[in-house]
Amino acid sequence: MAPIPRLRAYEGPALLSYGFRPFFLLAALQAGLTILVWLPFVTGHLSVPTAFAPVDWHVHEMLFGYQAAAIGGFLLTAIPNWTGRLPVQGKPLAVLVAAWLVGRVAITVSGLIGWRLAMLADVLFLALLAGAAAREIAAGRNWRNLKVVALISLLLASNVAFHLEAALTGSAEFSRRFAIAVVLLLVSLIAGRIVPSFTRNWLAPRGEGRLPVPFGRFDLVVLACSTLALSLWVALPDSAETGAALALLAGLHLVRLARWAGERSWRNPLLLILHLAYLFVPVGFALTAAASFGFVAPAAGLHAWTAGAFGTMTLAVMSRASLGHTGRPLVATAATQACYVLVVIGSVARICSALGHGPTALLHVAGLCWSLAFLGFAIAYWRVLTGARAGARATPAAQRA
Repeated sequence: MAPIPRLRAYEGPALLSYGFRPFFLLAALQAGLTILVWLPFVTGHLSVPTAFAPVDWHVHEMLFGYQAAAIGGFLLTAIPNWTGRLPVQGKPLAVLVAAWLVGRVAITVSGLIGWRLAMLADVLFLALLAGAAAREIAAGRNWRNLKVVALISLLLASNVAFHLEAALTGSAEFSRRFAIAVVLLLVSLIAGRIVPSFTRNWLAPRGEGRLPVPFGRFDLVVLACSTLALSLWVALPDSAETGAALALLAGLHLVRLARWAGERSWRNPLLLILHLAYLFVPVGFALTAAASFGFVAPAAGLHAWTAGAFGTMTLAVMSRASLGHTGRPLVATAATQACYVLVVIGSVARICSALGHGPTALLHVAGLCWSLAFLGFAIAYWRVLTGARAGARATPAAQRA
């Protein structure tokens, strides 16, 4: 029997031939440009006709704009590998892209069109993404990955809650934590599968030495405990019980990371950055635990997760998947490595700013490094994402996202 083709016969623009192409590009542009707008917006030097307060606008567009696009690009690319089905491309993919873009415009002008209409336009993308993912996973009988659909549905619910809370109370503090917790669980779940797998695939042919421990019962226990601890944090962020639970999870996630043999990946930047990205997860748990006891500002832990873990992991996955799925060698160019360095420096600077170390200066350093990292990715990978697939032989599925 002939193998199932990896793509349908497709003659449209390359940008719409696979989900990672438009959404990774849009995620990078959104991440870089939003910060450049937010810094003068929050200081009062720029006006944006949004119904959100500056901080809520910043948080919302980072989580439901940039992060949602990155998640969408990853899922639309990974699900065909999970299910063996053909990817979404062409007009259906264009509809998803249009829904995301409409949401971004609606949020920007929500002060003019009203928060209700903006909410309806904004939540459409995640609703369509959850539906598309559920359909493909069910059709492929890939039931174990339905948990991903559940997390996307929770992210959709947190977006609705964000709009309602911001409109009714003036600030979306509860919904911010809700959304961050959902994305953190999604990152932890996906990282637990791809990081040890990619690391093992690279290390195994290179001789003796410690290999990563694959996803197993320990990971399930850590994820279950993380769900409970983060639920407590969403509801009661300042309680001693929350602090204790988060501190315990910091240790468990650090043990989890240590099991992946990251110290052996230092010669491969595409692998090393995955391990560095995940390191921000236990750091975030530790700092958020400290915040629960009143030792540090809550923003320190929040940005260890959002800027550090989410931002660095996003760049790591986007660069690797873009290369692998366009038939290019899995090699981090100088430009790619520069983006990695910039996002790590920006994340550390933002954490230090929240800890009170030169807050104003470091805030601008963090914002500049973050924007340069993501806009640099958009420039470096523009031809990769918008051009034809390279003539080189496709990378095996095990090496892809």
